[in-house]
Amino acid sequence: MSTLEKSLVLVAATMMSYAGTSLAADEPISDTTDLTAVIALQGKPCGKVVNATKRGEDDYVATCQDGNRYRVYVKDGRVIVEKLG
Repeated sequence: MSTLEKSLVLVAATMMSYAGTSLAADEPISDTTDLTAVIALQGKPCGKVVNATKRGEDDYVATCQDGNRYRVYVKDGRVIVEKLG
């Protein structure tokens, strides 16, 4: 077996080992996971979203692990995070 053939076998084996990983990545992400990330990216304290209530299309009320509540919605193509109460 030449060096090229050995390299191709190694690449093929590596690609096959990652095939199962891509199946896990295709699973849908929950609304609470998405909202946790959005709130964190806005720099708001939250920790983790433990409950999310959908108020409309792209409009949620998120309750955080630390007790904070936020309304997360899209306005004019921008994501808005407003603290409630």
